[in-house]
Amino acid sequence: MKRLGIIGGTGFLDFEGLEIRARREDETRWGMPSGPVLEGVLEGVRVAFLHRHGTPSRIPPHRINYRANISTLAAAGCDRIVAVAAVGGIRADLVPGSLVVPDQIVDYTWGRKHTFFEDDLEAPRHVDFTAPYDCALGSALLRSATDAGIAVTAGGAYACTQGPRFESAAEVDRLERDGCDIVGMTGMPEAALAREAGIAYAHLAIVVNAAAGPIRAEDMAGILAASTGKVRQIIRGVVASQP
Repeated sequence: MKRLGIIGGTGFLDFEGLEIRARREDETRWGMPSGPVLEGVLEGVRVAFLHRHGTPSRIPPHRINYRANISTLAAAGCDRIVAVAAVGGIRADLVPGSLVVPDQIVDYTWGRKHTFFEDDLEAPRHVDFTAPYDCALGSALLRSATDAGIAVTAGGAYACTQGPRFESAAEVDRLERDGCDIVGMTGMPEAALAREAGIAYAHLAIVVNAAAGPIRAEDMAGILAASTGKVRQIIRGVVASQP
């Protein structure tokens, strides 16, 4: 029996109400994951939760072992992943507190271990990344939000930058010219690795600041605190709707 995987980001350290049945923290072929995968039951359905920045949250975006994280979720039986992350809003209407389910991604990162397909191959392997997020899972998030009366923006392009610093004003101007709507630091290679692993992957982004600031940590923390309840409610709805 398969299970839904939930990846928590900044400010999303756990999943309230998850009945934990097991903790998986095995070393993978790619090394150790960010922390333990918590396997349990939510709304009567098997789920698994992993915090991408570690527990406690100490791993910066460019040092996350994305391959180990996706590999260990696959080993836990996850066939779908909902990834939660804090982002900056580039588009004017995506103000702090907005929730977004993007449908495209632009990768500006460099030097990250970004593929499973590099060693001991009989031939080069490629995956179709035309639509980087799973349409059915993204639609399930949007339906759940609608049912709960929670406003969520459907679609948009996520720009993934290297971090851990925030972007300059000129860099955000470039991202906007490139057609990006939100910007974060953890969406890649996470999404691509999920595709390589054959796992349906969707992103639920929390806008915590206007991109290119001014950016204050205390303001972002307040937005996250006010938004995580909505995020949990949306994911609970997705879980409850699964057959």
